Amino acid sequence: MPRPILNAIAALLPLLATACDAGQPPPDASLSTRSTTMEPSVTYLHLLKHTPFFTNLTTGQLRWVIGHSHEWEARAGTVVAERDGNAASGAQDRAIWILLDGGWQIEAAGHTYPADHASAGKWFSAAMTDRPCRLVTTEHSYVMKIERADFDAMLAQGFVFGPHIDAGRRYYGELFAAAVSLAQ
Repeated sequence: MPRPILNAIAALLPLLATACDAGQPPPDASLSTRSTTMEPSVTYLHLLKHTPFFTNLTTGQLRWVIGHSHEWEARAGTVVAERDGNAASGAQDRAIWILLDGGWQIEAAGHTYPADHASAGKWFSAAMTDRPCRLVTTEHSYVMKIERADFDAMLAQGFVFGPHIDAGRRYYGELFAAAVSLAQ
């Protein structure tokens, strides 16, 4: 290769490396400086059946879930759902979010409440409260969004979500009661 071309390539390499690294924040970057985008992901039946929220479903029901939901891959610091405290915002976003893998936390009244895919806080809906809050991933995570109409159809078909829903309702009831008392 001619020397001028090699010199040009050598001069461009540091610029290319900087451009490639620009999209990835350092691992110790604060959550607020990290990317807050979600990428579509594929839901695999053999993985879904081992996710705590879905372990009691039949193969047919799991397929129905896959056909009526959207899975997302999210970096740490991604805002998955948000409630601004306005009564209308909860009515607009009634979707159910389920943590498939990773971790997330509720941020409310200046406090954080972390959860993982096996805890009572493994699902969330902004319709659960009229309090301002955000649902934010705390690590690289996979989340699933099920629109409320589809979730209601699953319940009507007898999908066994009762224990998970009940545990989550108790958890969020206590969490938002605590957030209110901490804010006063």
